Amino acid sequence: MSSAPVNPDALEVSPGFEHERLQGLIPSIANEEELRSALEKAFEYRGDVTITRKDGSVIEGYIYDRRAASTLGDSLVRVLPASGAARVSVPYSDIAALAFSGRDTAAGKSWEAWVRKYWEKKAAGESPAIEPEQLD
Repeated sequence: MSSAPVNPDALEVSPGFEHERLQGLIPSIANEEELRSALEKAFEYRGDVTITRKDGSVIEGYIYDRRAASTLGDSLVRVLPASGAARVSVPYSDIAALAFSGRDTAAGKSWEAWVRKYWEKKAAGESPAIEPEQLD
């Protein structure tokens, strides 16, 4: 019993994942649901955000952790300030505004984009690098 050769072009392929473009966005956080949703996106964002607290103070930095609890007072985000200051924990209940202010370091860095650049360099006679790109 012989089996037919496998045609890779005929195999089922999953579509790529399109990331939401958040850089520069200032989301509405008028209610609890909007605030929780915006902070979840901020946690997944690969750039700095600017948090304005209800007391008027501003923190710009990278959200590296979040703890969602049943109340806004018990929920918090943890931020690595861009200034290099000590890490800061901010309760959701203290947040008045949020902005995706920093450059999204993951934008345009898909596997497909990397492969395309690799083959473009190879076709141009260059020696394509396998190392990761610098992050500015």
